[in-house]
Amino acid sequence: MRDLILLVFLLASTLPALAAAPACVPVTVETPLALPRSGGQGPGCLAYRRGPATLQGAHAQVLVLGDPQVKSPQDVDYLRRDIVQPLVATQDARLGVVLGDLVDDAPAQFPAVKAAIEALPMPWLYAPGNHDVDANASRDDASLGAFHRAIGADTFARETALANIAVLDDVVVLPGRKPGYVGGLREDQFAFLERWLPSLDKARLVVLALHIPLFDKAGQETFRHADRDRLFALLQPFPHVLVLSAHSHSQRHVFHGVASGWHGATPLHEYNVGAACGAYWSGVKDSEGIPDATMPDGTPNGYAVLTVNAGGGYALAWHNARDAMDSQIGLHAPKVLRRGAYPAWGVFANVYMGDDETRVEYRVDGAGWLPMRKVLQADPRLLAENMRDDQADALRGFDRSPEAEPSAHLWRGALPTTLAVGRHRIEVRAFDRWRGEVRASTDYTLQERDP
Repeated sequence: MRDLILLVFLLASTLPALAAAPACVPVTVETPLALPRSGGQGPGCLAYRRGPATLQGAHAQVLVLGDPQVKSPQDVDYLRRDIVQPLVATQDARLGVVLGDLVDDAPAQFPAVKAAIEALPMPWLYAPGNHDVDANASRDDASLGAFHRAIGADTFARETALANIAVLDDVVVLPGRKPGYVGGLREDQFAFLERWLPSLDKARLVVLALHIPLFDKAGQETFRHADRDRLFALLQPFPHVLVLSAHSHSQRHVFHGVASGWHGATPLHEYNVGAACGAYWSGVKDSEGIPDATMPDGTPNGYAVLTVNAGGGYALAWHNARDAMDSQIGLHAPKVLRRGAYPAWGVFANVYMGDDETRVEYRVDGAGWLPMRKVLQADPRLLAENMRDDQADALRGFDRSPEAEPSAHLWRGALPTTLAVGRHRIEVRAFDRWRGEVRASTDYTLQERDP
Protein backbone atom coordinates (compact mmCIF):
# COMPACT_ATOMS: atom_id res chain seq x y z
CA MET A 1 0.00 0.00 0.00
CA ARG A 2 2.84 2.31 0.92
CA ASP A 3 4.50 1.59 -2.45
CA LEU A 4 1.25 2.39 -4.26
CA ILE A 5 0.93 5.74 -2.50
CA LEU A 6 4.53 6.56 -3.35
CA LEU A 7 3.93 5.64 -7.01
CA VAL A 8 0.87 7.91 -7.18
CA PHE A 9 2.84 10.77 -5.66
CA LEU A 10 5.69 10.33 -8.12
CA LEU A 11 3.33 10.23 -11.09
CA ALA A 12 1.51 13.35 -9.90
CA SER A 13 4.75 15.23 -9.47
CA THR A 14 5.72 14.56 -13.10
CA LEU A 15 2.39 15.73 -14.59
CA PRO A 16 1.83 19.42 -15.51
CA ALA A 17 -0.10 21.38 -12.90
CA LEU A 18 -3.79 21.72 -13.71
CA ALA A 19 -5.26 25.23 -13.58
CA ALA A 20 -8.15 25.68 -11.18
CA ALA A 21 -11.48 25.48 -12.93
CA PRO A 22 -12.96 28.98 -13.41
CA ALA A 23 -15.92 29.78 -11.21
CA CYS A 24 -19.34 29.87 -12.81
CA VAL A 25 -20.46 33.37 -13.82
CA PRO A 26 -23.01 34.86 -11.38
CA VAL A 27 -26.36 35.57 -13.06
CA THR A 28 -28.98 37.35 -10.95
CA VAL A 29 -32.53 36.63 -12.09
CA GLU A 30 -35.07 39.13 -10.80
CA THR A 31 -38.55 38.26 -9.65
CA PRO A 32 -40.99 37.46 -11.19
CA LEU A 33 -38.83 35.83 -13.90
CA ALA A 34 -38.47 32.08 -13.61
CA LEU A 35 -35.22 30.97 -11.98
CA PRO A 36 -33.51 28.32 -14.13
CA ARG A 37 -32.71 25.09 -12.32
CA SER A 38 -29.16 24.82 -13.60
CA GLY A 39 -26.59 26.81 -15.47
CA GLY A 40 -24.62 23.76 -16.51
CA GLN A 41 -21.05 22.85 -15.74
CA GLY A 42 -17.63 23.53 -17.19
CA PRO A 43 -16.41 26.62 -19.07
CA GLY A 44 -19.04 29.33 -19.25
CA CYS A 45 -21.29 27.77 -16.64
CA LEU A 46 -23.89 30.04 -15.04
CA ALA A 47 -24.48 30.40 -11.30
CA TYR A 48 -28.11 31.51 -11.17
CA ARG A 49 -29.33 33.37 -8.09
CA ARG A 50 -32.55 35.14 -7.16
CA GLY A 51 -32.69 38.94 -6.95
CA PRO A 52 -35.38 41.54 -6.18
CA ALA A 53 -37.22 43.23 -9.02
CA THR A 54 -35.79 46.52 -10.30
CA LEU A 55 -36.51 47.12 -14.00
CA GLN A 56 -40.17 46.31 -14.49
CA GLY A 57 -43.42 47.86 -15.71
CA ALA A 58 -43.67 49.92 -18.88
CA HIS A 59 -40.31 51.60 -18.28
CA ALA A 60 -37.67 52.02 -15.59
CA GLN A 61 -34.49 54.05 -15.12
CA VAL A 62 -30.85 53.00 -14.69
CA LEU A 63 -28.33 55.46 -13.24
CA VAL A 64 -25.00 55.21 -15.09
CA LEU A 65 -21.65 56.51 -13.78
CA GLY A 66 -18.49 56.53 -15.84
CA ASP A 67 -15.08 56.82 -14.20
CA PRO A 68 -15.53 58.12 -10.63
CA GLN A 69 -11.72 57.74 -10.58
CA VAL A 70 -10.91 58.83 -7.05
CA LYS A 71 -7.34 58.85 -5.81
CA SER A 72 -7.81 60.24 -2.29
CA PRO A 73 -10.40 60.84 0.44
CA GLN A 74 -10.69 64.38 -0.96
CA ASP A 75 -11.82 62.98 -4.33
CA VAL A 76 -14.31 60.70 -2.60
CA ASP A 77 -15.74 63.79 -0.92
CA TYR A 78 -16.04 65.53 -4.30
CA LEU A 79 -17.92 62.54 -5.68
CA ARG A 80 -20.21 62.45 -2.67
CA ARG A 81 -21.06 66.17 -2.73
CA ASP A 82 -21.03 66.71 -6.49
CA ILE A 83 -22.89 63.62 -7.72
CA VAL A 84 -24.37 61.49 -4.96
CA GLN A 85 -25.89 63.87 -2.41
CA PRO A 86 -27.89 65.94 -4.94
CA LEU A 87 -29.42 62.71 -6.24
CA VAL A 88 -30.48 61.19 -2.93
CA ALA A 89 -33.83 62.96 -2.85
CA THR A 90 -34.40 63.46 -6.56
CA GLN A 91 -33.42 60.40 -8.63
CA ASP A 92 -35.93 57.76 -9.71
CA ALA A 93 -33.52 55.05 -10.87
CA ARG A 94 -34.07 51.48 -9.75
CA LEU A 95 -30.62 50.17 -10.67
CA GLY A 96 -27.12 51.63 -10.91
CA VAL A 97 -24.14 50.81 -13.13
CA VAL A 98 -20.54 52.01 -12.74
CA LEU A 99 -18.45 51.63 -15.89
CA GLY A 100 -15.01 51.15 -14.38
CA ASP A 101 -12.15 53.19 -12.99
CA LEU A 102 -13.72 53.45 -9.58
CA VAL A 103 -10.28 54.51 -8.36
CA ASP A 104 -7.19 56.09 -9.90
CA ASP A 105 -4.59 53.41 -9.13
CA ALA A 106 -5.55 53.73 -5.46
CA PRO A 107 -7.10 50.40 -4.34
CA ALA A 108 -7.19 51.57 -0.72
CA GLN A 109 -10.08 53.84 -1.80
CA PHE A 110 -12.30 50.98 -3.04
CA PRO A 111 -14.33 50.69 0.20
CA ALA A 112 -14.80 54.45 0.49
CA VAL A 113 -15.93 55.01 -3.11
CA LYS A 114 -18.26 52.02 -2.91
CA ALA A 115 -19.82 53.36 0.30
CA ALA A 116 -20.22 56.83 -1.24
CA ILE A 117 -21.99 55.47 -4.31
CA GLU A 118 -24.21 53.11 -2.37
CA ALA A 119 -25.64 55.98 -0.35
CA LEU A 120 -28.02 55.88 -3.31
CA PRO A 121 -30.17 52.92 -2.20
CA MET A 122 -30.43 50.59 -5.19
CA PRO A 123 -28.55 47.54 -6.44
CA TRP A 124 -25.24 48.60 -8.03
CA LEU A 125 -23.35 46.80 -10.79
CA TYR A 126 -19.62 47.51 -11.09
CA ALA A 127 -17.33 46.90 -14.06
CA PRO A 128 -13.57 47.18 -13.48
CA GLY A 129 -11.39 49.66 -15.37
CA ASN A 130 -7.73 49.86 -16.26
CA HIS A 131 -7.03 51.98 -13.15
CA ASP A 132 -8.68 49.34 -10.95
CA VAL A 133 -6.11 46.61 -11.70
CA ASP A 134 -3.50 45.50 -9.19
CA ALA A 135 -0.16 47.30 -9.33
CA ASN A 136 2.59 45.26 -10.99
CA ALA A 137 0.18 42.51 -12.04
CA SER A 138 2.22 39.78 -13.77
CA ARG A 139 -0.67 38.38 -15.82
CA ASP A 140 -4.17 39.35 -16.87
CA ASP A 141 -6.07 36.54 -15.13
CA ALA A 142 -4.62 37.60 -11.75
CA SER A 143 -4.84 41.37 -12.10
CA LEU A 144 -8.02 42.17 -10.16
CA GLY A 145 -7.36 40.78 -6.69
CA ALA A 146 -8.10 44.02 -4.85
CA PHE A 147 -11.20 44.65 -6.97
CA HIS A 148 -12.53 41.15 -6.28
CA ARG A 149 -12.00 41.50 -2.54
CA ALA A 150 -13.53 44.97 -2.20
CA ILE A 151 -16.14 45.07 -4.98
CA GLY A 152 -16.94 41.56 -6.24
CA ALA A 153 -16.98 39.62 -9.50
CA ASP A 154 -15.57 41.26 -12.64
CA THR A 155 -17.96 39.50 -15.04
CA PHE A 156 -21.63 38.80 -14.29
CA ALA A 157 -25.16 39.30 -15.57
CA ARG A 158 -28.56 40.46 -14.38
CA GLU A 159 -31.85 39.44 -15.98
CA THR A 160 -34.77 41.82 -15.44
CA ALA A 161 -38.29 42.07 -16.80
CA LEU A 162 -37.23 44.88 -19.17
CA ALA A 163 -33.58 44.21 -20.01
CA ASN A 164 -30.77 41.69 -19.74
CA ILE A 165 -27.50 43.25 -18.60
CA ALA A 166 -24.00 41.79 -18.88
CA VAL A 167 -21.17 43.50 -17.01
CA LEU A 168 -17.79 42.57 -18.49
CA ASP A 169 -14.18 43.14 -17.52
CA ASP A 170 -12.79 44.16 -20.90
CA VAL A 171 -9.35 45.32 -19.72
CA VAL A 172 -6.69 42.88 -20.92
CA VAL A 173 -3.53 43.52 -18.90
CA LEU A 174 -0.29 43.37 -20.92
CA PRO A 175 2.60 43.30 -18.42
CA GLY A 176 5.77 44.96 -19.63
CA ARG A 177 4.12 46.87 -22.49
CA LYS A 178 3.12 50.49 -23.01
CA PRO A 179 0.27 50.96 -22.67
CA GLY A 180 0.00 48.07 -20.27
CA TYR A 181 -3.47 47.03 -21.41
CA VAL A 182 -5.80 46.74 -24.39
CA GLY A 183 -9.54 46.24 -24.68
CA GLY A 184 -10.67 42.66 -25.16
CA LEU A 185 -12.32 39.63 -23.60
CA ARG A 186 -11.01 36.39 -22.07
CA GLU A 187 -11.87 32.92 -23.33
CA ASP A 188 -13.94 32.19 -20.21
CA GLN A 189 -15.98 35.33 -20.89
CA PHE A 190 -16.71 34.20 -24.44
CA ALA A 191 -17.70 30.79 -23.06
CA PHE A 192 -20.12 32.56 -20.70
CA LEU A 193 -21.64 34.68 -23.48
CA GLU A 194 -21.96 31.67 -25.78
CA ARG A 195 -24.00 29.90 -23.12
CA TRP A 196 -25.96 32.83 -21.68
CA LEU A 197 -27.02 34.84 -24.75
CA PRO A 198 -28.97 32.03 -26.49
CA SER A 199 -31.07 31.61 -23.34
CA LEU A 200 -32.42 35.16 -23.49
CA ASP A 201 -35.73 36.51 -24.75
CA LYS A 202 -34.89 38.52 -27.90
CA ALA A 203 -37.80 40.88 -27.25
CA ARG A 204 -35.87 42.43 -24.34
CA LEU A 205 -33.03 44.91 -24.58
CA VAL A 206 -29.52 43.48 -24.16
CA VAL A 207 -27.14 45.91 -22.45
CA LEU A 208 -23.39 45.38 -22.33
CA ALA A 209 -21.66 47.44 -19.63
CA LEU A 210 -17.88 47.67 -19.92
CA HIS A 211 -15.02 50.11 -19.53
CA ILE A 212 -12.87 50.16 -22.68
CA PRO A 213 -14.83 51.33 -25.76
CA LEU A 214 -15.32 48.98 -28.70
CA PHE A 215 -14.47 51.67 -31.27
CA ASP A 216 -10.96 52.68 -32.32
CA LYS A 217 -9.56 56.08 -31.42
CA ALA A 218 -6.97 58.02 -33.42
CA GLY A 219 -6.39 55.01 -35.65
CA GLN A 220 -5.36 52.79 -32.74
CA GLU A 221 -6.87 49.40 -31.93
CA THR A 222 -8.57 50.31 -28.65
CA PHE A 223 -10.40 46.97 -28.44
CA ARG A 224 -8.89 43.90 -30.10
CA HIS A 225 -10.60 43.56 -33.46
CA ALA A 226 -10.65 39.76 -33.35
CA ASP A 227 -12.48 39.90 -30.00
CA ARG A 228 -14.86 42.55 -31.29
CA ASP A 229 -15.71 40.39 -34.30
CA ARG A 230 -16.47 37.41 -32.02
CA LEU A 231 -18.58 39.57 -29.74
CA PHE A 232 -20.52 41.11 -32.63
CA ALA A 233 -21.22 37.65 -34.08
CA LEU A 234 -22.76 36.58 -30.75
CA LEU A 235 -24.89 39.73 -30.58
CA GLN A 236 -26.01 39.76 -34.21
CA PRO A 237 -29.23 37.72 -33.67
CA PHE A 238 -30.51 40.28 -31.15
CA PRO A 239 -32.60 43.18 -32.51
CA HIS A 240 -32.24 45.34 -29.39
CA VAL A 241 -28.66 45.89 -28.16
CA LEU A 242 -27.00 48.83 -26.39
CA VAL A 243 -23.33 49.06 -25.43
CA LEU A 244 -22.32 51.35 -22.54
CA SER A 245 -18.61 52.17 -22.29
CA ALA A 246 -16.49 54.82 -20.55
CA HIS A 247 -12.69 55.34 -20.26
CA SER A 248 -12.29 58.31 -22.62
CA HIS A 249 -13.33 61.13 -20.22
CA SER A 250 -15.44 62.60 -23.00
CA GLN A 251 -18.65 61.41 -24.54
CA ARG A 252 -19.91 60.42 -27.93
CA HIS A 253 -22.31 58.12 -29.74
CA VAL A 254 -20.91 55.51 -32.12
CA PHE A 255 -23.15 53.49 -34.43
CA HIS A 256 -21.27 50.38 -35.49
CA GLY A 257 -21.80 49.04 -39.00
CA VAL A 258 -20.03 46.92 -41.57
CA ALA A 259 -16.86 49.04 -41.39
CA SER A 260 -16.29 47.96 -37.78
CA GLY A 261 -17.50 44.40 -38.27
CA TRP A 262 -21.14 44.68 -37.25
CA HIS A 263 -23.58 42.88 -39.55
CA GLY A 264 -26.86 43.23 -37.68
CA ALA A 265 -30.08 44.43 -39.27
CA THR A 266 -29.58 47.93 -37.84
CA PRO A 267 -26.47 49.76 -36.58
CA LEU A 268 -25.25 48.79 -33.11
CA HIS A 269 -25.36 51.78 -30.75
CA GLU A 270 -22.47 52.35 -28.36
CA TYR A 271 -22.82 55.25 -25.94
CA ASN A 272 -19.41 56.26 -24.62
CA VAL A 273 -20.46 57.83 -21.32
CA GLY A 274 -18.82 60.91 -19.87
CA ALA A 275 -16.93 60.71 -16.58
CA ALA A 276 -18.34 61.38 -13.14
CA CYS A 277 -14.94 62.85 -12.26
CA GLY A 278 -14.89 64.83 -15.51
CA ALA A 279 -11.23 65.54 -16.14
CA TYR A 280 -9.96 63.79 -13.00
CA TRP A 281 -11.49 66.29 -10.56
CA SER A 282 -9.38 69.10 -12.04
CA GLY A 283 -9.95 72.81 -12.57
CA VAL A 284 -10.83 75.83 -10.48
CA LYS A 285 -13.01 75.17 -7.42
CA ASP A 286 -16.40 76.84 -7.09
CA SER A 287 -17.94 78.44 -4.01
CA GLU A 288 -18.63 74.99 -2.56
CA GLY A 289 -15.02 73.92 -2.98
CA ILE A 290 -15.71 71.46 -5.82
CA PRO A 291 -13.48 71.53 -8.94
CA ASP A 292 -14.94 72.54 -12.29
CA ALA A 293 -13.97 69.14 -13.80
CA THR A 294 -15.05 69.94 -17.38
CA MET A 295 -13.96 67.17 -19.78
CA PRO A 296 -11.56 67.78 -22.69
CA ASP A 297 -14.46 67.80 -25.18
CA GLY A 298 -16.20 70.58 -23.25
CA THR A 299 -18.80 68.37 -21.54
CA PRO A 300 -19.33 69.17 -17.83
CA ASN A 301 -18.84 66.23 -15.48
CA GLY A 302 -21.97 64.40 -14.39
CA TYR A 303 -23.92 61.19 -14.93
CA ALA A 304 -26.21 59.49 -17.43
CA VAL A 305 -29.68 58.01 -17.11
CA LEU A 306 -30.79 55.08 -19.22
CA THR A 307 -34.57 54.60 -19.46
CA VAL A 308 -35.44 51.05 -20.49
CA ASN A 309 -38.82 50.52 -22.13
CA ALA A 310 -40.90 47.42 -22.65
CA GLY A 311 -40.32 45.84 -26.05
CA GLY A 312 -36.59 46.55 -26.23
CA GLY A 313 -36.66 50.33 -26.57
CA TYR A 314 -34.61 52.80 -24.54
CA ALA A 315 -33.78 56.47 -24.06
CA LEU A 316 -30.60 58.16 -22.86
CA ALA A 317 -29.96 61.46 -21.11
CA TRP A 318 -26.87 63.24 -19.79
CA HIS A 319 -27.08 65.39 -16.65
CA ASN A 320 -24.40 67.85 -15.59
CA ALA A 321 -23.49 67.61 -11.93
CA ARG A 322 -25.47 70.02 -9.71
CA ASP A 323 -27.02 71.79 -12.71
CA ALA A 324 -30.47 72.91 -11.61
CA MET A 325 -31.23 74.01 -15.18
CA ASP A 326 -30.32 70.57 -16.59
CA SER A 327 -28.47 72.30 -19.43
CA GLN A 328 -28.10 70.28 -22.60
CA ILE A 329 -26.20 72.84 -24.68
CA GLY A 330 -23.13 74.87 -23.78
CA LEU A 331 -22.79 78.15 -25.72
CA HIS A 332 -19.81 80.34 -26.48
CA ALA A 333 -20.01 83.64 -28.38
CA PRO A 334 -18.00 86.86 -28.46
CA LYS A 335 -19.29 89.53 -26.11
CA VAL A 336 -18.83 92.40 -28.54
CA LEU A 337 -18.27 92.83 -32.30
CA ARG A 338 -17.85 95.87 -34.52
CA ARG A 339 -20.97 96.76 -36.46
CA GLY A 340 -20.33 96.20 -40.16
CA ALA A 341 -17.31 93.94 -39.65
CA TYR A 342 -16.89 90.92 -41.88
CA PRO A 343 -18.96 88.12 -40.21
CA ALA A 344 -15.95 85.95 -39.34
CA TRP A 345 -16.99 85.27 -35.74
CA GLY A 346 -19.59 82.82 -34.63
CA VAL A 347 -21.58 81.26 -31.85
CA PHE A 348 -20.53 77.73 -30.88
CA ALA A 349 -22.98 75.19 -29.48
CA ASN A 350 -21.69 72.16 -27.62
CA VAL A 351 -24.66 69.77 -27.72
CA TYR A 352 -23.59 67.29 -25.08
CA MET A 353 -25.72 64.40 -26.38
CA GLY A 354 -25.35 65.32 -30.03
CA ASP A 355 -24.23 63.01 -32.82
CA ASP A 356 -23.73 63.23 -36.58
CA GLU A 357 -27.47 63.16 -37.22
CA THR A 358 -28.45 65.85 -34.70
CA ARG A 359 -30.10 68.93 -36.20
CA VAL A 360 -28.88 72.16 -34.59
CA GLU A 361 -30.20 75.63 -35.50
CA TYR A 362 -29.82 79.23 -34.31
CA ARG A 363 -31.46 82.59 -34.71
CA VAL A 364 -30.76 86.18 -33.68
CA ASP A 365 -33.41 88.49 -32.27
CA GLY A 366 -36.22 86.10 -33.07
CA ALA A 367 -35.59 85.97 -36.82
CA GLY A 368 -35.88 82.75 -38.84
CA TRP A 369 -34.03 79.66 -37.74
CA LEU A 370 -30.77 78.93 -39.58
CA PRO A 371 -28.79 75.67 -39.67
CA MET A 372 -25.55 75.45 -37.70
CA ARG A 373 -22.56 73.62 -39.14
CA LYS A 374 -21.01 70.70 -37.28
CA VAL A 375 -17.29 71.29 -36.74
CA LEU A 376 -14.52 69.07 -35.41
CA GLN A 377 -12.58 71.40 -33.16
CA ALA A 378 -12.07 72.25 -29.53
CA ASP A 379 -14.80 73.95 -27.50
CA PRO A 380 -13.86 77.66 -27.29
CA ARG A 381 -15.15 77.83 -23.72
CA LEU A 382 -12.52 75.32 -22.59
CA LEU A 383 -9.87 76.96 -24.75
CA ALA A 384 -10.58 80.21 -22.91
CA GLU A 385 -10.13 78.42 -19.59
CA ASN A 386 -6.84 76.99 -20.83
CA MET A 387 -5.73 80.52 -21.66
CA ARG A 388 -6.66 81.76 -18.19
CA ASP A 389 -4.59 78.96 -16.69
CA ASP A 390 -1.67 79.80 -19.00
CA GLN A 391 -1.70 83.45 -18.01
CA ALA A 392 -2.08 82.92 -14.26
CA ASP A 393 0.97 83.58 -12.08
CA ALA A 394 -0.05 80.84 -9.64
CA LEU A 395 -2.00 77.62 -9.86
CA ARG A 396 -5.74 78.32 -9.91
CA GLY A 397 -6.62 74.82 -8.65
CA PHE A 398 -4.97 71.61 -7.51
CA ASP A 399 -4.71 70.61 -11.18
CA ARG A 400 -5.53 72.92 -14.05
CA SER A 401 -8.35 72.14 -16.47
CA PRO A 402 -7.50 69.66 -19.24
CA GLU A 403 -6.15 70.78 -22.58
CA ALA A 404 -9.12 71.19 -24.90
CA GLU A 405 -9.51 68.46 -27.53
CA PRO A 406 -11.70 68.31 -30.64
CA SER A 407 -15.30 67.69 -29.63
CA ALA A 408 -17.54 65.16 -31.37
CA HIS A 409 -20.63 67.31 -30.70
CA LEU A 410 -19.81 70.94 -31.54
CA TRP A 411 -21.68 73.21 -33.99
CA ARG A 412 -20.99 76.75 -35.29
CA GLY A 413 -23.10 79.55 -36.72
CA ALA A 414 -21.81 82.91 -38.05
CA LEU A 415 -23.07 85.99 -36.20
CA PRO A 416 -24.50 88.86 -38.25
CA THR A 417 -22.81 92.24 -37.87
CA THR A 418 -25.20 94.36 -39.96
CA LEU A 419 -27.84 94.71 -37.26
CA ALA A 420 -28.37 97.84 -35.18
CA VAL A 421 -25.90 98.96 -32.57
CA GLY A 422 -26.69 97.36 -29.21
CA ARG A 423 -27.34 93.99 -27.64
CA HIS A 424 -28.72 91.06 -29.65
CA ARG A 425 -30.15 87.81 -28.41
CA ILE A 426 -28.87 84.46 -29.74
CA GLU A 427 -31.06 81.40 -29.44
CA VAL A 428 -29.94 77.86 -30.24
CA ARG A 429 -32.08 74.76 -30.47
CA ALA A 430 -31.08 71.14 -31.00
CA PHE A 431 -33.26 68.12 -31.63
CA ASP A 432 -32.18 65.40 -29.21
CA ARG A 433 -32.83 61.80 -30.27
CA TRP A 434 -34.76 61.11 -27.09
CA ARG A 435 -35.72 64.41 -25.46
CA GLY A 436 -36.80 66.25 -28.56
CA GLU A 437 -36.13 69.98 -28.76
CA VAL A 438 -33.66 71.46 -26.26
CA ARG A 439 -32.62 75.13 -26.15
CA ALA A 440 -30.02 77.56 -24.87
CA SER A 441 -29.50 81.29 -25.29
CA THR A 442 -26.89 84.01 -24.90
CA ASP A 443 -26.26 87.47 -26.38
CA TYR A 444 -23.65 89.69 -27.99
CA THR A 445 -23.30 93.42 -28.55
CA LEU A 446 -22.58 95.38 -31.71
CA GLN A 447 -20.65 98.64 -31.38
CA GLU A 448 -19.64 101.38 -33.78
CA ARG A 449 -15.93 102.00 -34.00
CA ASP A 450 -14.10 104.83 -35.74
CA PRO A 451 -11.06 103.88 -37.88
